[in-house]
Amino acid sequence: MAEHWDVVVVGAGTAGCPLAARLADAGRRVLLLEAGAHHPDPASAPAELRDATSLRAAVSGHPANWDLPGLLPGGRAVRVPRGRVSGGSSAVNAGYFVRPTPADAAGWAAAGNDLWAWERLLPALCRLESDREYGDRPGHGADGPVPVTRPAGGPPLARAFAAAAEELGLPAEPDKNGGGAPGYGPLPRNVVDGERISTATAYLAPRRGHPGLTVRGGTRVLRVLVERGRAVGVRTAGGDVRADEVVLSAGAVGSAHLLLLSGIGPPDRLRAAGLDVLVGAPGVGAGCSDHPLVYLPFRARAGTGAAPGGAPLDGVLHATSAGAELPGDLEVLPWLAPFAQVMTGRAVPGDAVVEVGVALQRTVGRGRLVLAGADPAAPPVAEYGHLVEEADRRRMREGVRLAADLLRTRALAEVGAPAGEPAAAVFADDAALDAWITARLTTAVHLSGSARMGPEGDPGAVVDQELRVRGVEGLRVADTSVLPWVPSRGPAATAVLVGERAAELMTG
Repeated sequence: MAEHWDVVVVGAGTAGCPLAARLADAGRRVLLLEAGAHHPDPASAPAELRDATSLRAAVSGHPANWDLPGLLPGGRAVRVPRGRVSGGSSAVNAGYFVRPTPADAAGWAAAGNDLWAWERLLPALCRLESDREYGDRPGHGADGPVPVTRPAGGPPLARAFAAAAEELGLPAEPDKNGGGAPGYGPLPRNVVDGERISTATAYLAPRRGHPGLTVRGGTRVLRVLVERGRAVGVRTAGGDVRADEVVLSAGAVGSAHLLLLSGIGPPDRLRAAGLDVLVGAPGVGAGCSDHPLVYLPFRARAGTGAAPGGAPLDGVLHATSAGAELPGDLEVLPWLAPFAQVMTGRAVPGDAVVEVGVALQRTVGRGRLVLAGADPAAPPVAEYGHLVEEADRRRMREGVRLAADLLRTRALAEVGAPAGEPAAAVFADDAALDAWITARLTTAVHLSGSARMGPEGDPGAVVDQELRVRGVEGLRVADTSVLPWVPSRGPAATAVLVGERAAELMTG
């Protein structure tokens, strides 16, 4: 007979770890399944998973990276790093840990999801964090599982970027998680003394030996088992697992893929892939959103940036484009070390070109996931809708011009100079700047909305606001798949929030 659990959670990632931990605390017998490796003792995990000063685990070919396929408009292929290890992407990313904004939550609520209004989310946001700087202030938490820290006294390049923002008259935003007006400020990170604190470290490690929580790594889930309209478990490569409830927390690609493999999705696309239709759900894999991203190069003088072993991120600017509906819809994120150093951990001698990322935090354009077939081992392709809309192109131009102004300030002239791109003439011509951006466009790897929530009657909504999949009882989705659109900040903190909030909704 197959094993039987109260709840099986698929994916021990950024959302799945907090969800499983909180359900176990509430008395449920939980089985947490992870396709990648699970390291019960964080100290025994590979060094690259702990070292937040590099992104060595996010390189192509690393066993902790799914390395998924993506496609930009125009047909240019990109690789999409995603965590394949307990902790998920929180175990391989740069440690950016900024909350969604009150405006994000207001938009989700206005779309028919009042359980996701800011006042409903704030208690969970406080509960999940241990904020080292602001934990004793209203609207923050001091004793949650995820430590939140901000840099102080960074290298000369970090101080120069802060001074450059002030020189341009941009407002300061000392607490990026305070819900205030956007500006320049230190970047909150889930990093302590250079060590990345993933959700596996924060939520699973303290519960080793918990009688209600079992974690299994190296377990690939193939599909959800549905009988008479109810999810009764999952099929894995090693056999079936039965449960009273099933929650997919496999990420915005993985969860949507499992829904499709289980026959839940757009009927025509399922049939074209050779899959039987269980539930017609046109929103699965449709209407995805992410943050379009382009980099401007800056040549920093030797000794001014982050040395190996130093934090590669320090401050971040959020600004509002002309006519934007959402405050802070532009992000300028300076890296303090060249990517060759960030990806390998090895120093780059002499003057070095660092990258300043410019991202559009809310887009009109949407993307989709395209099935590669019925084989569970063949991931879908993420087709991005980046900058296909003129409104998005206009605002991205504004962001690039703002970043260029920043790089030309007196403050930054003391530590380096723009590395020559784009040429001055490009800025004067919208079409030329669009072409420059298109040639260098990539994605911030913040995919969301592939199985979004919404009210009854919304044909694109896959789950209701309690994250229950419509048409199948006992099945939920709990990760950034469910967000109506990508949050206007990097989604790591939001993914933890979704896991916490899902546990609340499941346990009352």
